[in-house]
Amino acid sequence: MKKRKTNTKFVCQSCGFVVQKWFGKCPECESWNSFVEEVEESSRKLVSVSNTKPILLNEADNVTNKRVTTNFKELDRVLGGGFVPGSVVLLGGDPGIGKSTLALQILGGISSKVLYISGEESVSQINLRSKRVKIKNENLYLLSETNLENIIDKTKELSPSIVIIDSIQTVFSTEFSSSPGSVSQIRECGARLVNHSKNFDTTFLIIGHVTKEGSIAGPKVLEHLVDTVLYFEGGKGHSYRILRAWKNRFGATNEIGVFEMLHNGLSEVANPSEAFISERPENVPGSIISPSIEGTRPILIEIQSLVTASSLGMPRRTTMGLDSNRVAILIAVLEKIAGIKISDQDIFMNIAGGVSIEEPAIDLGICLSLFSSFTGKPVDPELVVFGEIGLSGEIRAVSQADIRIKEASKLGFKKFLMPKNNLDKSIYELDEKISITGIKNINEAIEYVA
Repeated sequence: MKKRKTNTKFVCQSCGFVVQKWFGKCPECESWNSFVEEVEESSRKLVSVSNTKPILLNEADNVTNKRVTTNFKELDRVLGGGFVPGSVVLLGGDPGIGKSTLALQILGGISSKVLYISGEESVSQINLRSKRVKIKNENLYLLSETNLENIIDKTKELSPSIVIIDSIQTVFSTEFSSSPGSVSQIRECGARLVNHSKNFDTTFLIIGHVTKEGSIAGPKVLEHLVDTVLYFEGGKGHSYRILRAWKNRFGATNEIGVFEMLHNGLSEVANPSEAFISERPENVPGSIISPSIEGTRPILIEIQSLVTASSLGMPRRTTMGLDSNRVAILIAVLEKIAGIKISDQDIFMNIAGGVSIEEPAIDLGICLSLFSSFTGKPVDPELVVFGEIGLSGEIRAVSQADIRIKEASKLGFKKFLMPKNNLDKSIYELDEKISITGIKNINEAIEYVA
């Protein structure tokens, strides 16, 4: 019998980069000590694809299946209206943030046949969690399995509408000698699950561990294979959890759903704006309200700043929920353009509630929050500000200004400071109780709140 030829390679467990010898630092992603030796058989069989035929675009409506909705409207919003039959969804998040709890609660609210496969817990452990979150579903099947071939066989035998894999790092294929969680195993298992999903119209929700940098553990190819990538955000010290769509072939990207972690599981938050600003302190310097558009949803956030004299040679800069590089640029604009000397101060910034925002429209809120904390003068509690700031201090127009104003006015805010170029573009029907002021640069904004 002819012996199969094997190849020994070193694969980066962070990005999947392959080299022939060990490196201490990955040339691709620059991570240290990430190369692991893997042995792969050169004669392995490729994933087979069933015979399909092309169809006309006009006939595609006849094969389109209806989405499967869940008992969470927030989740359906993030997915774009529910699960699409035959799609693969990847769910990532920090350990203990609630991924498995959310997955179990999703299946608990679906009437069709569903399957929960865990490679980390036994069936009895899953049953204990289901009782804690009060799940009762006669069509929910449990399976504790890590072998990919067995998982696919059981899925074909049961034919469920939705299958949850918890987690992809524990699943392995016998065609590879590498350990579960390695790049080769994750890539192959992901491809096989995607292939099965497309051929049998089975929806897969795959849970993935994250690295210390916050990305899905394993190669980026896993995120390219799936249809939707969801991330669970929020620290363990916060009760709120943010479910964000980083990739979605069937809906808007960057869409968010807000949940609250309770003793009996996750509960959806219908009005995130009210939840994030409900505990805002009154007449405190450094606190300001700014609206942000996340996907298709406007939410109000509270930006908090603390500017204090530094006793260090290099002042500290700490941000939570904000892009630290963006904050550094805005500090430089305040120094150069507005003449606010805060470079020698310790600066701490936070977005209340544990949410992370990267939209440039909150630039004006960041600058005015820093100015308020530095001068010790509180901002008008009824004021809402938004606008993007350029390097020369100009206030640039932002999209959907009318939607931001409507969201804030629902919660009782009456004063708005916004880019002047948005005044003509806004289609919002103003009433006499609302005051809107347009500004061109950061100096005009500081004069308004000073």
